[in-house]
Amino acid sequence: MMHFSFLAARKTPWEIIGENFTLLAFALLAFGGVLVLLFLIAGRANVRAQEWLKYLVFLVPALLLLLVGLIYPTIRTIILSFMDAKSENFVGFDNYVWAFTIPEILIVLRNTAIWVFLVPFASTSIGLAIAYMTDRMKRPTVIKSLIFMPMAISFVGAGVIWRFVYYFEPNENRPDLGLLSTIVKSFGGTPNNWMLEAPWNTFFLIVVMVWIQTGFAMVVLSAAMKNVPDEIVEAAMLDGASPLNRFFRVTMPMIRATLVVVLTTIIIATLKVFDIVRTMTGGNFQTNVIANEMYSQAFRQMNYGTGSALAIILFVAIIPVIIYNIRQLRLERTER
Repeated sequence: MMHFSFLAARKTPWEIIGENFTLLAFALLAFGGVLVLLFLIAGRANVRAQEWLKYLVFLVPALLLLLVGLIYPTIRTIILSFMDAKSENFVGFDNYVWAFTIPEILIVLRNTAIWVFLVPFASTSIGLAIAYMTDRMKRPTVIKSLIFMPMAISFVGAGVIWRFVYYFEPNENRPDLGLLSTIVKSFGGTPNNWMLEAPWNTFFLIVVMVWIQTGFAMVVLSAAMKNVPDEIVEAAMLDGASPLNRFFRVTMPMIRATLVVVLTTIIIATLKVFDIVRTMTGGNFQTNVIANEMYSQAFRQMNYGTGSALAIILFVAIIPVIIYNIRQLRLERTER
């Protein structure tokens, strides 16, 4: 076992907080000092030197922020993922073996896969259908505003709202405040505790995410459909194409790039979903996902090794989506 002495000493929480604030203050002062120095040098340099210094003035601060805020944390997380719970000893790939062999974590990975498969396609499909139908209305503003409104609500707020929707009152002598339970009772059914029954509780949580993201998909796709040239649509009409054929053979190919962007954005947001699960179930009852389990491992159980390993798994899962999006954008530029 390789021993890392830089984290071996046990420190109190207040000492750790004090060190973090000290590092933050030092980083801010250093960043401000670099900016001041660059502006002073640029103000006193000749014309030729100013041509180069203007790039430094704009690029160096951005590169420093990128280094401190993204590159350094990524490297540190990768290192911690190969270490034990207290980040003291090197354990190799044990944390990754743990992530892919423990039954509880396999359920977490399965749930995340279900989220990634259902949420983007459901949100995009519903948003596309609503955009297509509302664009043919005389006054679609009210309907679009109502559908887009959930985007203005935080994930935590949405989770609190939908907890009331799924609320279950086991005592028959008390009024049932849950909207879904009330609807089931009105049809003569018997409501259940919706958040306890796996795997259906995962699908009930997915509905919340779809509810939020549908408005985003609708707005973006509606704008894309309005940019489809009228000449192409009219030509299809003259050729005798039905509205359904015009939609699938004219509109859909014309907004393909926008569809890719919408799907990619929702997939990335879904992979990082945390607030909804945390607010509504806390990850219990087999509803846990990677982001919530990563938080629990690293900041509740204080197991930085497994928490970092889950963070790297999440990071690796996002990379193919980004690569595909970049390839599609390049193909679109090539076609133009």
